[in-house]
Amino acid sequence: MNVQTSAVMAPPPPRTIQDMKLPVVMMRDIMIKTMFRKNVTQVSETADALCLPVQVTQELIDMARDQRLVEATGTLNANNSAEMGYQLTDLGKSRALDALAQSEYFGPMPVPLDVYREQVERQSVRNMQITRTQLERAMGHLVLPDELLGNLGPAVSAGRSILMYGPPGNGKSSISNGIRAALGDEIYVPRAIEYAAQVITVYDPIVHCAIAPEEQNPNALRRITSYDSRYVKCERPTVITGGELSLDMLDLVYNPTARTYQAPLQLKATGGIFIVDDLGRQKESPQSIVNRWIVPLEENKDILALQSGENFEVPFDTLVIFSTNFHPNEIFDQAALRRIFFKIKIDGPDQKNFLKIFAMVAKNRKMPLDEATVVHLLNTKYPTIDNSFANYQPVFLIDQIIAICDFEGIPYQMTPDLMDRAWANMFIDEEDIAK
Repeated sequence: MNVQTSAVMAPPPPRTIQDMKLPVVMMRDIMIKTMFRKNVTQVSETADALCLPVQVTQELIDMARDQRLVEATGTLNANNSAEMGYQLTDLGKSRALDALAQSEYFGPMPVPLDVYREQVERQSVRNMQITRTQLERAMGHLVLPDELLGNLGPAVSAGRSILMYGPPGNGKSSISNGIRAALGDEIYVPRAIEYAAQVITVYDPIVHCAIAPEEQNPNALRRITSYDSRYVKCERPTVITGGELSLDMLDLVYNPTARTYQAPLQLKATGGIFIVDDLGRQKESPQSIVNRWIVPLEENKDILALQSGENFEVPFDTLVIFSTNFHPNEIFDQAALRRIFFKIKIDGPDQKNFLKIFAMVAKNRKMPLDEATVVHLLNTKYPTIDNSFANYQPVFLIDQIIAICDFEGIPYQMTPDLMDRAWANMFIDEEDIAK
């Protein structure tokens, strides 16, 4: 049963080297590179640096000792009498330098791609069920018609692609952010994944909002590991791009110096939302952008390429929201539109909802409402633009009046004259300007 409030199943911590499902030489090299770069000597320190349980780290150290890459220092650590100290031998240091020349990556042990796929399924955005109450609560700061929520709810619950279109200034971006707030639960993001012995970093503190770990009892005999610490417990991620989006931002980013890869934006957004805002303002055409998403949207997988030219599949488990001010028929062919599962028009408010927004903004801005001024606005100003109400207009007009009052040194107040001055800044009259 898919219930939004159910807890996501955490990735279990590995118990042995075999549980890691990584190449043994790769694990050994990452460990000795980490010991070399971070100068860690205790098993617990090394385990923390590798984000592994102590028992798995001890197995790796024992293996490296058998290969004469690591040796015991012969003394127990002064700060913890229960731990023996370890250090790299000259052979180990030489091997660490050779390994660093091949890849500068060290630190958290990566998660194999196949293992990560299993976790993606456990925490899939498509497993969620959003109720009307949850959506209303998340959108509480917005005034939206009931029928719009009725269209958004099934779209979000399905975890399928959404195209929101309509005139500018009516809250498409705010609605996208409200959808993220409605998801509300937590997932596990790998610090890095491994494919074909290549490391791809995924966790990005700019994109991912980590959940603070529970405090451990310092007097406890054993540290409690509730899940695989190669993952970071995070809120469901949201990636927002606008006019700056280019197709190469959806490819693996290779660092030739470190010889590692960084996950593209859509892989970082796995389990969450990818918002393409202002579609039609990018250098690439909207058709080209949607064409790039055809395989991910239809098959729930994406195709990425290594520097070697080898292509491989990664899971695509992301709610993609396209937002545009253009009519869909102007920027897409019918084949592209067919692949976007939900199309939702975001119109401007009617007069009733406009007044609700206006009153709410005035209250939030501590601007006293004046009935005569509001009547003046509705009867004198809006007829000049065919009563085209937009969600952004109350904020714009009231903030303009506030700026005027601050400049004039008068208390916040709403008058027809001040409203006329505010209105003059919202629209520019068509006229010829001498050059």
